[in-house]
Amino acid sequence: MAINAEKLGMIIKDFASATSDVEGAAVVTPDGLPLATTLPSGMDDERVSAMSAAMLSLGERIGKELVRGTIDRIYVEGAKGFSVLTSCGEDTVFLVLATKEAKQGLLMLEIKRTVGELRMVLS
Repeated sequence: MAINAEKLGMIIKDFASATSDVEGAAVVTPDGLPLATTLPSGMDDERVSAMSAAMLSLGERIGKELVRGTIDRIYVEGAKGFSVLTSCGEDTVFLVLATKEAKQGLLMLEIKRTVGELRMVLS
């Protein structure tokens, strides 16, 4: 089945514009290929996608080695904000870039809702 990249793009653009303090989002493959992105200017889609795949790979290894089971979410917090990488199924992950001011509980709810929409398009 072909992936509807246009529909994926619409979903993440709606998510990024409607969710407070979200700076960008991307749907990427575990191999690091961008399927749909809406990132801040100056960020390279392919580079961000490759880093997301590397984060996912390392997170899965950590989960396995530390006997934590399947990784649901990877969260990286920095001085200027944070990144959340969430599985959308076997072949895709959803990356969200948010500011330091983002309300994390509300953001996680919106991510969960959006992942549901993405899964429907990807299935």
